[in-house]
Amino acid sequence: MESCQAVLLHGPVVSATRAGAIALGRTYWAVVERSTRRLVRAVVHPDGRCELRALGLGPPLLRFDAPRIALAADRVTCTYGIAGGLLARRRSGTIAFEQRAGDTVQLSSSIEGFFPALAARPGMPAWTGVLYAHVQSRIHVAISRRYFGRLVEEAAWRV
Repeated sequence: MESCQAVLLHGPVVSATRAGAIALGRTYWAVVERSTRRLVRAVVHPDGRCELRALGLGPPLLRFDAPRIALAADRVTCTYGIAGGLLARRRSGTIAFEQRAGDTVQLSSSIEGFFPALAARPGMPAWTGVLYAHVQSRIHVAISRRYFGRLVEEAAWRV
């Protein structure tokens, strides 16, 4: 599964620093909690690994490796490897948050190489993946939109 949401802005929302990259990831986890009314909670470990858990308890819905930070003159990226969980078929893929600077600034939230547990399995009828198509993938899109709004809102407060 691959998915990418992006928005164009007039200016940056985070600094082009390690702290700015980490803010991209931490803000996403905060928006996940707020969007689900804290039914899904992000448990962030001291080493940066993150787990999404129902009510913060029980087995992780999704587990993420510690973030990899990439900084360049025109780019700030925070990428988490998807390490498993109940909603992942296996350890595979990434979720990445990026700010690219240029004539305009592009914010993006993307998932690549993810094998969702709710998607149709190879060789199975397509209808077996309907739950993923109508629930989990739409949740990611909705949360990404709120995430972009939150980053813009927070940047406006810093001005």
